[in-house]
Order: sequence, then structure tokens, then C-alpha cells
Amino acid sequence: MTEPPNVLLISTDQQRADHLGCYGNPTVATPAIDSLAARGTVFDRFYVACPICMPNRVAILTGRMPTVNGTRHNGIPLSRDAVTFVDVMRAGGYHTGLVGKCHAQNITGKPLDVKAMFPQSAMGTAPPEALADASRERRSGSGYEAELMPLWHADPERDAPETPYYGFDYVRFANGHSDKVQGHYTAWLNARSGDGDRLRGPKNALPAPGLVAPLAWRTAIPEALYPTRYIAEESCNFIDFHLQERPGNPFFLHCSFTDPHHPFTPPGRYFDMYAPADIPLPPSFDARDPDAPPMLKRLRAEWAAGTARTDGPMPFCVTAEEVRQIIALTYGMISCIDDAVATLLGHLESHGISDKTVVIFTSDHGDFMGDHGIILKHGLHYEGVLRVPLIWADPDRSGPVRTDLPGSSIDIGATILTRAGLAPFNGNQGLPLLDLLDGAIPNPRRGILIEEDELGAHLGTDAGLRTRTYIEDNWRLTLWQGMEGGELFNRNSDPHELKNLWSDPDFSNERARMTEAMLREMIRLGDTAPFATHMA
Repeated sequence: MTEPPNVLLISTDQQRADHLGCYGNPTVATPAIDSLAARGTVFDRFYVACPICMPNRVAILTGRMPTVNGTRHNGIPLSRDAVTFVDVMRAGGYHTGLVGKCHAQNITGKPLDVKAMFPQSAMGTAPPEALADASRERRSGSGYEAELMPLWHADPERDAPETPYYGFDYVRFANGHSDKVQGHYTAWLNARSGDGDRLRGPKNALPAPGLVAPLAWRTAIPEALYPTRYIAEESCNFIDFHLQERPGNPFFLHCSFTDPHHPFTPPGRYFDMYAPADIPLPPSFDARDPDAPPMLKRLRAEWAAGTARTDGPMPFCVTAEEVRQIIALTYGMISCIDDAVATLLGHLESHGISDKTVVIFTSDHGDFMGDHGIILKHGLHYEGVLRVPLIWADPDRSGPVRTDLPGSSIDIGATILTRAGLAPFNGNQGLPLLDLLDGAIPNPRRGILIEEDELGAHLGTDAGLRTRTYIEDNWRLTLWQGMEGGELFNRNSDPHELKNLWSDPDFSNERARMTEAMLREMIRLGDTAPFATHMA
């Protein structure tokens, strides 16, 4: 067995696969990330387990689907008793670090009115509080407050979290988005600016003539103090700390950038690096399919009536100029990240450890970015929110290699563990993609299942919206709980998902085949944990 490599996992927040040069984007400049692709393996059909931040990040950590790991939607922290692939790395001798956004726990600090959201049944007397949920564990209290942004704002020097934190020995938080990030970043920003609140948010924004896009402003935080710079700097610090304190061990570092998630606030020169006039509209921007899902029709009706909410986080319709500005600003945020990635790669090189380090690049989910005339995410499963980059640059594997092997976010941990010579734990549902690619093991799945459960009223539904998608051979099938019909797209002939084939009788056999395949994959992904203790 070869010596275990260092592993640097770089992730972004809300970035589509096609927002990178190496994935075919002709406009956005990403030379550092493209350099990873030029010497690595690029997965062209890599999909999220859930297109929402918290559930997909927990799916990556645990290698388990959201309905299995328990974090079905934002607002449910990962149990501190849960085993993550990082725990296994740590137990296997790795020095583990996290810098940036984790989101294994809640970050907003906005409490939920449980009684209003989940009213007690009228069938009888409600159970006592200790028995009101299916588990006696309450994922709240001091053990679940490590990432709360208001607590970091109130006390930037607070001593959090207790480590190991889901397997991480070393933690430096940057929680939130745009120029409103909190966590350990708060004290760092205050120390360098005197008072970060004088720079944050739209109330302190610099002039930006002509800016009409919602959820966008020209931040007063300079490039040198922006969260992207902090995350890169602290990631380099972890590498230095590791080489000083644990030089005999390999390291695993998750460098987790908070951009290019909305609000759209690229700092300094990145704000106007790209001209909106040079941004083409998405091919589906003006498309109108009579069989479009009712949620999309509702969003368009709200926009036409002037009643649409444009303050996030739900999707909304945008004008052509708004989406051009939003994409241009997003490209600026991505180029800012790319420069930070260049810093990280240079730091590895300066220490002479590039040839001992696997570098991985991915994102937690995408964004509509004007597809079908909408932005953001939630409820609708167009390709832009489901497909994300996965680049694996490995000194022991020659590149460039491109593959259509389908992959899921739950595979990241299993692939890293296998590369490190470590076996996953019982209940892990991910597959080691490199072994599949090399033909070393049989592939037990034919397609990718994607889950999305939403909390509360969403897109016109009174209670939580549940969505299930199955992708196989570049076909997509989507179903929603409580709604008639669904979606069926052949992305081989219709890459922009313009024609829903669900009701087309010529494709009834394909619809039936995909529906059965989805059901079989759902069965395969049933939980295998915990271990049985007896035969009976």
C-alpha cells in the first residue's frame, strides 16, 4: 500500500458545473481551477444528493442520503453522535481541519415555532414534550450552537466549537454568505478593520450606478478583508500548523468557500470584472412549456402581478438585465475564489508537498441563474441546481481524464476514504468513484437519486414540499408529493429542458421505465445501519 496522501477538499457554495472554464464556460476566468482539471479527472455527470445547502453538506460528511442521515432540510442539525467520513480519516491517522462554511448545524439563529409549523393532532391529548418527536434527542442547546451567526456577532472571541467537531481537529468558521459572513471570520475582520459592521451589508454599500439586480450591492469590504481571502489565508495557516505540529501524519483539509451564493457582492475589482452586456441569456430564459410545473407557473404569475418576493431564499423571476447583472457578479465571485485557489496551490508548492496532496474541487449545489427565467433554488430540479463540478487532481493518477460516470455527493467521502486506504463505516451509501472508473469493482447503481424536502409552505404548498428526481443516461424524471403529473426530460436531445415529455404518449414506456428505476434505487438506498446485535 502506498503512503496515504494529504487531501485538500475545496468546495464552493451554490456553484453550477457550467460556471467554470473547464466545464465549457467561455466567459468566466478560472485558470487555477482549470489547472486542476488539466492534470486531473473531471466528472461531467456529478450530481447533488439534495440541491439545498445543509442537507447536501451533511450528505457529503456522512455519505448518507438526507432521508437516512436525518438532515432532510435546512434547520435539522447533524446529530453529534453521527459518524462522518472525517471521523474515520482522523481515526486512521489524519490530522483534520475545516476552514470556512460547515453548515452541519444551524447558522441563522432564527428559532422555529414548532407548534405552528407542526400542529398537534386533534385526535386526542398531545404527548408530553419529551415524547412529542420520534426521538428523545433534542438537537439544540450548547452542543448545537457552534455555528450560530448571532452568537459570533455578539462575541467574536467565543470559544467554539468543542473538537473534534464531526471529526475535525481544527476548525475556523466562516458562516453565512456574501459580505455578511460571521464565525471566526468576525474577529479577524474586526481586528483588521476596527469594526466590520461599518463595512457590511447594503446600508454600507459603495455606489453602483446602473445596478438593478435584486440581492446585489457593491460591498465596502475590500478584497483583502473579504471572506474569500480569510478562508484562503486560514487554510494556508492550517497547512503550516500541520507541518509544524504533525509532520509525520497526512492531513485532510476542507477549505469551504462561502461564495458565489447570493447575495451577490464580489469585492473590489471583481465587482465589475465582467460586463453584463457581454453575458448571453440562458437558452431557456424565454422558454414557455405548457406542461411546466405549477410552481413555475405560479412564480411567473406573481412576477407579472408585481407580487413576487425578491429578497430570497425562494426562487423568483428576473428580467433580462437583472439576470445578466447577476451572472456577471457571480462570475466575479468565482474569479475571486479562483485567485484564492491559486494561492492555496502555490502554498502547497512552496512547501514541496504538491506531489503528496490530492486536491478535489466541488460545490454543494447550483443555482437556476436565469434558466427558465428564474434564479436561486428550491422545488424545481432543472440541471443548473442539480449538476455541480467534481474535479479530482491526484499525483498518482495521470490526467486530463473526462468521464460520464454518474456520481453523487454521497460518493465524495467514500472515494476519499478508499484513496486513503481506509474502509467506510456501516451505513455509508457512497461509492468509491475511482474504483468504479477503473473497473475495480462492479457498479451497483444505474442512475442517481436526488431528494429534496422543504420545511413549511413552499412555492404555493401549504406544508412541506417533497421532490424526488432520478437521472439515468441523461434522462431526468421528477415527482412531487401531492401533485399530479411530473417531469420527464431527455437531456440528450433537449439539453436545456424545454419540452416536458411526461404526458406525451410516445414516451409512456420511458416514463414507466424511469419510474421503476427510481423505485429500485430508493430501495437500494434503504438504511443498513445500525448493525444487528442478534439473529433474532
